[in-house]
Amino acid sequence: MIPRIKQFELGDDWKLWVTFDDGFRVCYDVKDDINTIEDFKSLITEIGLWPMAQLDASRTCIIWNERIDLPSDTIYEYGVPLN
Repeated sequence: MIPRIKQFELGDDWKLWVTFDDGFRVCYDVKDDINTIEDFKSLITEIGLWPMAQLDASRTCIIWNERIDLPSDTIYEYGVPLN
């Protein structure tokens, strides 16, 4: 089952603080994606793009634009647990 995101916050230094419906909380470092995925570099180079993050209608993806998104299962698996 794909985990659904209850809420998220944008942190400093390209970090996402994410809470899932099951109560699991993680900190996901987007900097790793910025360093390895070409499209994610726009988060640094395009001023104002980082704060435009939003949750998609299914609550299974955080999106910035048509090229940059993070699926909830990736965040759930690779985020650093906070619980």
